[in-house]
Amino acid sequence: MKFMAKTRLSTESGVTLIETMIAAVILLVGVIAIMRLMAVSIGQNLSQGDVQTRVSEYCEDKMEQLMALSYSDVSSNTTVFPPTTTGGVGLTVGGSSSLASPVAGYSDYLDISGNLLSSSTGAYYQRAWSISQNVAGNLKTITVTVGITDSTLVAAPTTTLVCLMTKLH
Repeated sequence: MKFMAKTRLSTESGVTLIETMIAAVILLVGVIAIMRLMAVSIGQNLSQGDVQTRVSEYCEDKMEQLMALSYSDVSSNTTVFPPTTTGGVGLTVGGSSSLASPVAGYSDYLDISGNLLSSSTGAYYQRAWSISQNVAGNLKTITVTVGITDSTLVAAPTTTLVCLMTKLH
């Protein structure tokens, strides 16, 4: 019996302390990687939600500003705030709602706090709009698109609003 107590039986099995430590290290590395990924994901989701909300708000602001003009206004400058009655295009047919090809008089820029800028220098948000008119000349379609100029975001949020304005007789 003394001999059996000192030797290991062939039916015994188990995990050594070294195997346990290696498994714990591998598990720890995986958990740390997942925690970092979750932290980045939470930060991006928070940032994207805030930016998308502001993009939508600034799009609505510009649409309200344009809808407040009279149907026949062809001279108000809406690239400044408050709009001036001269020096602009008002609701003249034209422009482009594409952020990639803004048209002078139909686009403006905002800084990260939403303050209107006189040029694209320092801009974080860009707004572009277009005005079209039906053949009968009694219905204008106003399209406003707002996006961000920051190219570091993977999916830069944009918002487009379309409103119709009728000519009152």
